[in-house]
Amino acid sequence: MNPSAHINHHAVLRARVALLGSEKPPIAERVAAYRVLAQVSPLAYLPLLAVALCKYARREFADRPDIALALHTESVVAARRMCALEPERVELLVHSLTLHGEQLARMDRQEEVRLVEKELADLLQADQR
Repeated sequence: MNPSAHINHHAVLRARVALLGSEKPPIAERVAAYRVLAQVSPLAYLPLLAVALCKYARREFADRPDIALALHTESVVAARRMCALEPERVELLVHSLTLHGEQLARMDRQEEVRLVEKELADLLQADQR
């Protein structure tokens, strides 16, 4: 089966048009476009998606911790995928994990914060090698 058989080419075109407009689209539209485009061009769009998700969580959902946490979690997932594709992108994963950990701390989820801190420490130690 052709891998492009599962790609909605109209959605890809709409996402590209949204990002190429004369004005920068709102963060919600950028996140939606990056989600679509990361499926077809992960090396180009996963980093943009990871960063945009963190901004979206902080700007639009600071008062909605569960939604902010879900967006930060999605950012970490995108950053992990990027790191697997391009191991030099550890700083992207560190950034996403740091903000994810901060959100967990604001929600007083200390056990999960410790897991994030351990992953961060392991990443930084491995990166120094």
